[in-house]
Amino acid sequence: MYFTDRGIEELVERRGEEEVSLLWLGERLREFVDLNPEFETPIERLATWLARLDDDEDD
Repeated sequence: MYFTDRGIEELVERRGEEEVSLLWLGERLREFVDLNPEFETPIERLATWLARLDDDEDD
């Protein structure tokens, strides 16, 4: 188990039943980067990965 798995597990346990919009998520990610600018690159990579998740891999 990776260290980050604990945070993911906590997120699922605490908020797994909630529904959120991508707008809400984007706002929370921006807030997080504003408070923690050293995480700008990994958050940008995560957001890009999520945005392109359904792209056709054959392109």
